[in-house]
Amino acid sequence: MSNTGGGYWRRLMRRLTSDVAELDADDLSERSQADGAQRACDCRCGQEAVVLGRLRSVDMSPKNSAPTLEAELFDGTEGVTLVWLGRRRITGIEPGRTVKARGRIAVRDGCKVLYNPYYELQNTA
Repeated sequence: MSNTGGGYWRRLMRRLTSDVAELDADDLSERSQADGAQRACDCRCGQEAVVLGRLRSVDMSPKNSAPTLEAELFDGTEGVTLVWLGRRRITGIEPGRTVKARGRIAVRDGCKVLYNPYYELQNTA
């Protein structure tokens, strides 16, 4: 137990002393990697990527502009903006929902973006 005890106690102390947002980010990052998705911080412009995370926000375009739906996906390491062109609403795309998205990474205003990504809604369990 002395070999693994240090790791266990270190993890336990980290869990007890870290804030909830940091622990949630760690859990998201671990789940993302366990499901075979890439970490958003490792994705590069032009690369085909699969990311898994929780939607932080969903923004719909105003009625007088071109239909666009944008959602910010956070995987525990970094955010990726998902943009669906020609859509104002997609059932199931709502804040707090876990989504797995696939597409080619682009950069807009210094932020990573997936345009019209393929997506899968994940179970909350």
